[in-house]
Amino acid sequence: MSRLRARGRGAALVLVLWLVALMAALIGAFAMTAQTEHLQARTLGGSLVAGQAARAGLEYALTRVSHADPRLQWQPDGRIHAWRFAGAALEIRIIDEAGKFDLNAAEPASLSALMRVLGTDPAQADAVAAAIADWRDGDDLTQPLGGAEDPQYAAAGLPWGAKDAPFETVAEVEQVLGMTPALYAALAPHLTIHSGLPLPDARFAAAPVLRAIGVDPGPVLANRERPPQPGDPPFVGAGSGTYSIDSRARLRDGRESTLRAVVRLGPSGIPGSAFTVLEWEEGALPR
Repeated sequence: MSRLRARGRGAALVLVLWLVALMAALIGAFAMTAQTEHLQARTLGGSLVAGQAARAGLEYALTRVSHADPRLQWQPDGRIHAWRFAGAALEIRIIDEAGKFDLNAAEPASLSALMRVLGTDPAQADAVAAAIADWRDGDDLTQPLGGAEDPQYAAAGLPWGAKDAPFETVAEVEQVLGMTPALYAALAPHLTIHSGLPLPDARFAAAPVLRAIGVDPGPVLANRERPPQPGDPPFVGAGSGTYSIDSRARLRDGRESTLRAVVRLGPSGIPGSAFTVLEWEEGALPR
């Protein structure tokens, strides 16, 4: 009888130990899940804060680019402006779209010149520039320097042909015959569809664009870095009012967020909005 009691107590003890082990495992799993969710919340929260700081940088840039006082005005010429907001360090770059080559207005020779400045082989530069012109024009005739209409796309094994209509986005130029990922990556920062100008405005153009239009970038870029002087003409109204803005926010813990947008100053139809969004890319890779 005593042996049976001892066995019963032993079995009960083993059962209790198993229950304790099970409870410990459940508590451990719960704690791990809670910790994981906490870390996820911190990450998402930090990303949200960084994203909102980048948005604040864009809003602030628009107030500075249109400021009435030339001493406080940020010129939209591509220089980096530093700003701090709610503990975040921001780098903001503003470029007037008038300082870029318009895909729907630039002559093939101008586009070819830009590609040559960027290191493209002259024959390839001429061919791609001509293909860009054929993509946007309404006829089915190729350009004198080659170009590409539907037969050329078919011969290259592509399932599309020339659009024969204006570009709707800069990224659309990736579909043009002869365009490569490397060439597009080099070209994209200097292209727009928003200016309507046959040639970029040198006051806002980057160095490669200046070289492409035959302007020595040295004096131009040096003059941009010169602080405003008494008697300088006000800059207000000199820009086109359509700007590409890169706003990069970095938090103290190292989290970053980059917002890239093209905006046009003026009412957008949304109550309280002072600008119209033409392009918007959150989480963009820094250029």
